[in-house]
Amino acid sequence: MTEQTQTETPVPAREAAEPASEPGAAPESQAAPELPPEVASAEPKKSRKPLLRGIARWTAAVLVCGAVGTGTALGITAMERTDVPGLATESDGRWEYPKLALPALPEGALRPFTDGNEGEIHHADLRKLLLPAPAGATVDPKLDGGWVGLDSYLALMKEKDRGEVKQELADSALRHVAARGWTMPDGTTTRIHLLRFSSVAFSEAYKDESVREVSAQLRRLPDGVESAEIDLEAQGADVPYVSVYAYQEQPPYGAEQTRWAYVQAGDTLAVVTQTRKGGALAVPFRQTVTLQAQLLG
Repeated sequence: MTEQTQTETPVPAREAAEPASEPGAAPESQAAPELPPEVASAEPKKSRKPLLRGIARWTAAVLVCGAVGTGTALGITAMERTDVPGLATESDGRWEYPKLALPALPEGALRPFTDGNEGEIHHADLRKLLLPAPAGATVDPKLDGGWVGLDSYLALMKEKDRGEVKQELADSALRHVAARGWTMPDGTTTRIHLLRFSSVAFSEAYKDESVREVSAQLRRLPDGVESAEIDLEAQGADVPYVSVYAYQEQPPYGAEQTRWAYVQAGDTLAVVTQTRKGGALAVPFRQTVTLQAQLLG
């Protein structure tokens, strides 16, 4: 993705952000639920931006860090349709997504990873940072791009892991969850959950723990999944300041195969999950992960 110098000029938005009483706030009539309430008094932690500038490396012999850049990611608003992954042709299996644009910011707010936003906070409406559904998709009415409860995210994983994860998220000062899901004509089901924390430190710590559990313990796997291997191609999404950890279910698997990824950018973590009968296809999964990473970067 082309790197460009960030300015304070508002980025043209496909849909203007809704007015907010403070940077990043949702309209009063559609206020984002605070999740969970007991963490409201949790003390925000110091930004850990220096860690995001490190060279990607293997950890615990099985972890591979996603590419971490040093610039800003505004090229998505200026690229021609053929320059954005997945928006050129369909012959290689990519889906046809709408042309993407970063949402407008509240007046005076800065984008993450810019000077003056040391906390790496996404001030844009979290719902507008969700990747839109591609052409031909049937949108899940329960995951239509709005706010969802924590249970919607917990439902992605095995029941035996949900209690532990719920407590960890309470301890991690989770603020909001927004989600979108859809099914394609070939049966591929996609679910994207954006989790916004009160600081980059909480977001990064939760991502690290999730990756560690999957890679070292084969725990916190998606519901119905018993094995995992790293998807290096999807994990190599080159988006500045964004870390991507991607996995695929190893064969032999049941009637369906699942691919999933953690995309961490500042105070926000995206969890992308794709499932398809007979096998989840690599190309649309990697395309979807890359585009969601670009929107968060």
